[in-house]
Amino acid sequence: MKCVVVLACGLADEPIADLGGRTPLEAARTPNLDAMAARGILGLTRTVPRRIPPGCNVGGLSVLGYDPTQYGVGAAALEALGLGVALAPDDIALRANLVTIDVTEDGTEILHDPLGGRLPAAEAAEVARYLANALGGGEIELVPGVGHRQVLVWHGGERSVQTVSPYELVDKPVAAARPTGPRSQALLGVMERSRAALDSHPICAARRSRAERVPTALWPWEPARVGTLPPMRDTFGVDGSIVAGAPLGHGIGIAAGLEPIHVPGATADLDTNLTGKVEAVLRSLGERDLVVLHVGAADVAGHAGDAQRKIGAIERLDEQVMGPLLEGLRRRESDWRILVAADHATACATRMHTAEPAPFVVYTSRDEGKPRGQKRGCSEKDAREQGIFIQEGYSLLERLLRH
Repeated sequence: MKCVVVLACGLADEPIADLGGRTPLEAARTPNLDAMAARGILGLTRTVPRRIPPGCNVGGLSVLGYDPTQYGVGAAALEALGLGVALAPDDIALRANLVTIDVTEDGTEILHDPLGGRLPAAEAAEVARYLANALGGGEIELVPGVGHRQVLVWHGGERSVQTVSPYELVDKPVAAARPTGPRSQALLGVMERSRAALDSHPICAARRSRAERVPTALWPWEPARVGTLPPMRDTFGVDGSIVAGAPLGHGIGIAAGLEPIHVPGATADLDTNLTGKVEAVLRSLGERDLVVLHVGAADVAGHAGDAQRKIGAIERLDEQVMGPLLEGLRRRESDWRILVAADHATACATRMHTAEPAPFVVYTSRDEGKPRGQKRGCSEKDAREQGIFIQEGYSLLERLLRH
């Protein structure tokens, strides 16, 4: 039995007035996902338990079978792991966004874009490398990531430092939201030095000359220490691999004991190499019984507050991932199963994650032979009204592998 998990980061959303009260998933054209929902198992599941802040680390690990109330690894530590950084026990990793901070006429600094102008992947990589050199090593070093998201490693850092997510600050003053608490001056110093470095970078200067939004600062948040998890091999008796574009996606898989597969051009955004990722999944199935495919473009669009971009990301997922993936699975002689699950919802209206139950679809080779399906599609609404509800999202993978 071959199993594929498509971990669709931020796939779900809330109803949006401009979409006629529909979510982006409802509004998107998704014939492949709809056919799977009609013939397979459609439902909602709680990937993020109540009283736990919703995050990709929580929901992602939940989909991979880890009970969030028992196991937890901070997102920054997972991103560092996905970037190949081995954190020491006394190191602190922090997520660090390239952000755009503008100054109003009265001198108030406002965070206008938590994605720093959404630089193209190549430009973002060049800016991140420049920043890493400008900030230097020493106590705090920058590890270039993908797109707007970088990682800071604070050697011997202070875990109790208090930070605020940039997504909570959109169009709000930043003065009171800067890092505070023990040794926070070290982070404040990095932030100020990043502003000077970005102000003089040629890419930023060129974009400003064209009246385009540019990253103006580095914003650190969510400190985390290194963490460990029991390998999936020990829990489920299966060897697997993970294909991802975002370092966080690879970090989630590596922490779970999966072999990371890197695909050229995979960026975790709309410009990602989806064809290459699907080909990598199908190749890996020749050697592994479980392959996880992490896709993150819908989450990025949600954080940008761009519903139309999110619809486009979902339609690309359906056309360029689900279509070719299903065709590849159909060519296999062995039985197969596929789980498509959102790790959480990312609301375009607030640009924040939410902890509401997320939709999932299970589809198997046996479902292919069904003469007709139910009249439902892959959406939050149909999952809620016609599907099943599984309270513990972390039980999904075991159900997929065992039943």
